[in-house]
Amino acid sequence: MEEVARRQRSRFNFRASLSIPFFVFMVFFVVVPLFLIVYFSLTDDQGHFYFDNWRLIFTAGDKWKTIGLTFEIAILTTIICILIAYPIAFILSNKKFNKNKILVYFFVLPMWVNFVVRTMALRDMVNEMFENLFNFQLTAKYPVAGTVVGMVYDYLPFAILPLYNQMLKMDKNQIEAAADLGANPFIVFFKVILPMTVPGIISAATMTFMPTMSSYVVAEQMGNGKVSIIGTLIESYVNTIHDKNAASILSLVMLFIIGISLVVEKFFTKKDEDRKVGIW
Repeated sequence: MEEVARRQRSRFNFRASLSIPFFVFMVFFVVVPLFLIVYFSLTDDQGHFYFDNWRLIFTAGDKWKTIGLTFEIAILTTIICILIAYPIAFILSNKKFNKNKILVYFFVLPMWVNFVVRTMALRDMVNEMFENLFNFQLTAKYPVAGTVVGMVYDYLPFAILPLYNQMLKMDKNQIEAAADLGANPFIVFFKVILPMTVPGIISAATMTFMPTMSSYVVAEQMGNGKVSIIGTLIESYVNTIHDKNAASILSLVMLFIIGISLVVEKFFTKKDEDRKVGIW
């Protein structure tokens, strides 16, 4: 019996071996780069440990200004995306308007186009439209507004899809029951529909907020090179200033901010799941 058990333990596990490529990928493209970022953030150009890097970064007023502007653009973009995506997702999830689910693909198709090409095309189109209507280019005169427009355009599908998936799961019987009991459309929306779509709103906010924090391409193209967010600051430290230590610190700061947003999403999602369990 012991011999049989030993042979079974030594037998090649094919299913477990399928995880080897994923494990190798995670090590070389996630663990090792993250280790290097932490290492560079704690050392100087000669490789000596130098903790004053953090003090030099955060005592500079321009860094805090950049972080603040990044938050403003990310929050504003997230709010606008959700306000636009919510009614769109509601219409797409309604079988009266979208029987064959073809309309969903019209909002997903732009994601198949190269990100940089899409942003540059939007910049030229917006500038041409504003120049013809108001005799000025939006990205040149109002670079922050142009950046927000670019962010909303590029990340709107990331807000529509989570809301669309959540609205497909809504219990339509509750909506009909509220209407039958005399609730007007306003009450039905705020008391029935909105609470059922909270997980989708949180997921949409997270999927919009996180990439906005690091999208330096949109800020560079739609901001006419005048808008500095964390992503553009990191890019300038790497390619222009050649200071990988400062770039690593800012990368860790951005990673920390994104991590907090994930924790917040997990908290609200778990709270919503507990609420559902309590009901049933």
